[in-house]
Amino acid sequence: MMMQDVWNQFGPAIATIMFAWTMYQNYFPHELRGHIRRYTDKLVNYFYPFMHIIFHEYETDGWFERSKAYVAIERYLSKNSSTQAKRLVANVVKDGQSLVLTMDDHEEITDDYEGEKVWWISSQKEANRQTISWYPREEEKRYFKLKFHRKNREIITNTYLKYVLDEGKAISVRERQRKLYTNNKGDGGYDGYRRRMWSQVVFEHPSTFKTLAMEPNKKQEIMDDLETFSKSKEYYAKIGKAWKRGYLLYGPPGTGKSSMIAAMANFLQYDVYDLELTAVKDNTELRKLLIDTTSKSIIVIEDIDCSLDLTGQRKKEEKKEKEDKVEKDVIKEELKKREEKKPSEVTLSGLLNFIDGLWSAIGGERLIVFTTNFVEKLDPALIRRGRMDKHIELSYCCFESFKVLANNYLDVASHDHFPEIQRLLGETNITPADVAENLMPKSSKETADTCLARLIKAIETAKVEAKLKAEEEKAEKEKVEKENEEKKKGAAATEYAKKPDDVKENGNCSETNGVKENADVS
Repeated sequence: MMMQDVWNQFGPAIATIMFAWTMYQNYFPHELRGHIRRYTDKLVNYFYPFMHIIFHEYETDGWFERSKAYVAIERYLSKNSSTQAKRLVANVVKDGQSLVLTMDDHEEITDDYEGEKVWWISSQKEANRQTISWYPREEEKRYFKLKFHRKNREIITNTYLKYVLDEGKAISVRERQRKLYTNNKGDGGYDGYRRRMWSQVVFEHPSTFKTLAMEPNKKQEIMDDLETFSKSKEYYAKIGKAWKRGYLLYGPPGTGKSSMIAAMANFLQYDVYDLELTAVKDNTELRKLLIDTTSKSIIVIEDIDCSLDLTGQRKKEEKKEKEDKVEKDVIKEELKKREEKKPSEVTLSGLLNFIDGLWSAIGGERLIVFTTNFVEKLDPALIRRGRMDKHIELSYCCFESFKVLANNYLDVASHDHFPEIQRLLGETNITPADVAENLMPKSSKETADTCLARLIKAIETAKVEAKLKAEEEKAEKEKVEKENEEKKKGAAATEYAKKPDDVKENGNCSETNGVKENADVS
């Protein structure tokens, strides 16, 4: 009976509230409702101790453009959502390597920052009109609400939000799917109405510093240099330099220059932009390519001495004369004519500005890497310090490099053949690529002993070939010197024969007299 009395009294109260609310919605003017709501909110806020900050999913301007702040917060909250929220949403993020778990609508999680508690709430605002919209931001107005105590206003707005956004961006970078880019030609592909400057594939090169055949001390030095660079944003700003660093990799073919670039990219988790200079129309397009690159990337120009005639632009006429005398091969002439149909107008000056000019300061955290087999062919201005800050020579295989390769290919740390291989490597030049090829088993029946024996035989063969080549070069050099000496004698004899007889006689007399006079004087 008591419960029935409560419901009998509670029912009319609910009916009265519903009637008042209906009258308010239907008959109160819109302007009056606005004033009532405003003053009601003020009254509530006077006693309510918490503050709210709203982060909408879509930007106010633009179509389908998600707010960068919303995306960063979503990535930051993903690590807390999976442990606190009861209802999760799994999203496949573009260019991401894994699923991102975020809290569903109307879920709430807590976060602690410097001992202060904050609340993150995921919500969705329903559309006011019952119409079909082509734009998802009009239908799905999702947002994050940050709730915190008003006493923490300064710490939240000044430091906590910056920490959340920076951490969210860092998570996005770490979990992104890294890409390998190559530049398109001037008539390349188009993305909508805009020509795409770069084509891309997923970067999946397995090379790391652990698998790289190199002396351990030198390897560690490069790793320390890269790590220092990646953490030096404030330092570069302090000294007034663009946050970039140049690396020149040089050495004979097969010494691991491309593997070194892949190891650098995997170590720093950077994208790679493989720039083909011959496909660049002019200096203007070169700058556009630079603008279209992202931070945390490595811009690579491989075999720069072969890419363009960059070394000869200061001595163009002299080089042209030499080429006219030397290059007479029909095939080379034909290839040269084809290349001259659409020559690249990229100049040495344009490339220098690309590396170290005003345009190089666009963006940040970039490495610029040049590779070459013949460093002496490059213009000194191109590889000076400040442009190519660190020069790394990748030379022939030493014993330390061999041990890395033996461990990688054969899982062998020591063997009876090692002393013999160490002796041979000290006497012979052989590239890490040749060593690796001999260490790789050619069938399932081959053992480590078989592969090491094959390597010893290959090094001995290379030693004999190098000796024969040196003897041939020496004989060729002596032959050329002898021919030049004979040509000089023949030219002198011909010149003497062309002189008139009286000149010859006078010359002989004067020469004889001169000798006699000198003899008398002495």
